[in-house]
Amino acid sequence: MSEPIRILIADDHPLFRDGVARSLTAEPDMLVVAEAGTGEEACDLAADLLPDVLLMDITMPGEGGIAAARKIAAAWPVIRIMMLTVSEEQDSLMAALKAGARGYVLKGVTARELANALRVVAAGDVYISPTLAGGILFEMTTKQQYDPFNDLTERERDILKLVAEGLTNREIGDRLHLAEKTIKHYMSNVLQKLQVRSRVEAALLAQKQGTILNRKV
Repeated sequence: MSEPIRILIADDHPLFRDGVARSLTAEPDMLVVAEAGTGEEACDLAADLLPDVLLMDITMPGEGGIAAARKIAAAWPVIRIMMLTVSEEQDSLMAALKAGARGYVLKGVTARELANALRVVAAGDVYISPTLAGGILFEMTTKQQYDPFNDLTERERDILKLVAEGLTNREIGDRLHLAEKTIKHYMSNVLQKLQVRSRVEAALLAQKQGTILNRKV
């Protein structure tokens, strides 16, 4: 039997958080490892536990979910982030995805739908509530002169430049003082953002872009 999906839940409403935790614990392939009530707590617990998935609300006291997601995605890309929120605003959805979230689910979904969405995100894919997916697709396809390189973080740009130079993940890790596994997860994010299937395609695209990778974000 494979290892269960380890989940960290972050929401400032204890009763709601407890209900979500109970429903997920009932799933044989899921394990809730901790709960947080603020973005700061989510960051601390993410660092300590490195869960497979962080299920997080957008609106919380102190540091909100978007800011926490941005920090966690940059520091620990191995953690898949999924937002569970009441916000149906396209701006919130786009902000969450740009911050590094891999999923966006509206509160009110059934326990089965939530569990299925978590499985999708844990497997490395992106999940967006169907009622919102159409809107984001329209927005993305109607954007003029969209440049996916603008979505890369400074660290992702550094890694992609080294990939374009022909370095392996291990060599990049040695150069940047990061574990090879961490480089692999960063590259997964880069491939997703650039919408390419392999590091070779990413390297060719980077070489084609030329000096664009030298810009700061």
